[in-house]
Amino acid sequence: MSQIVRKVADGSAGRSPDQVIVEEPLEIRLDGTRVTTTMRTPGHDYELAVGFCLTEGLLAGAPVQTVRYCATGSAVDTAFNVVTVETGGRAPEPAPRLTTTTSSCGWCGTDQVDDVAARLTALTGDRPAFAPELLASMPERVAPHQELFAATGGVHAAAAFDESGAVVLVREDIGRHNAVDKVVGRLLLDGRVPASGLGLFVSGRTSFEIMQKAWAAGFGTVVAVSAPSSLAVEAARRAGIALAGFARPGRVNLYTEP
Repeated sequence: MSQIVRKVADGSAGRSPDQVIVEEPLEIRLDGTRVTTTMRTPGHDYELAVGFCLTEGLLAGAPVQTVRYCATGSAVDTAFNVVTVETGGRAPEPAPRLTTTTSSCGWCGTDQVDDVAARLTALTGDRPAFAPELLASMPERVAPHQELFAATGGVHAAAAFDESGAVVLVREDIGRHNAVDKVVGRLLLDGRVPASGLGLFVSGRTSFEIMQKAWAAGFGTVVAVSAPSSLAVEAARRAGIALAGFARPGRVNLYTEP
């Protein structure tokens, strides 16, 4: 979205247009029940809704039958800000989440790690062992695909990449967790979950919530531009996920190496 701003630089000032990222609420429903309202960047809304339902454990293995805007009337009437995921009643009846999920939401506390560990088993089986040099290069590999960031500087990116380091899928959003859900949702709709053969890149820090989502989707490796939290490291250890942070050209920190 274009905004007229006064730009001040080197002692001079002038007005000119500047691009700012759009942020709007999205209400997500599962089989007719509202499960959350999240603040997101519009675009890839179906993927976001499906990814959220998977990573929050709401599907419980039930297949997604349809995804659509609204479901109770015209999508225009709700400004394309309501998405319904339908499993035909196969998913457990969800408990409504009445509060709004912001662009920086996260969980806290070891109780949440225990809850997720009770729902998800540690990852096992053959998975790619990504070389540290490849993990360090992921920010540069993903950067050319970050079109919204290049235009606004106001969004995060999440990306799936394969064993060669090739970028398979990139999604951007004002919220880190939303960007991850969009990637996970696309992979689920394409029949590529669990994503055991892929790594997950995130452009910011790695919170526990990001690790929870990676664990639910079956990623065996997570690499981030910034730091992980203590709970993220604990979750990675319990999940059997390789966790890397502070990825920069030529260097990276490895926090877990299953």
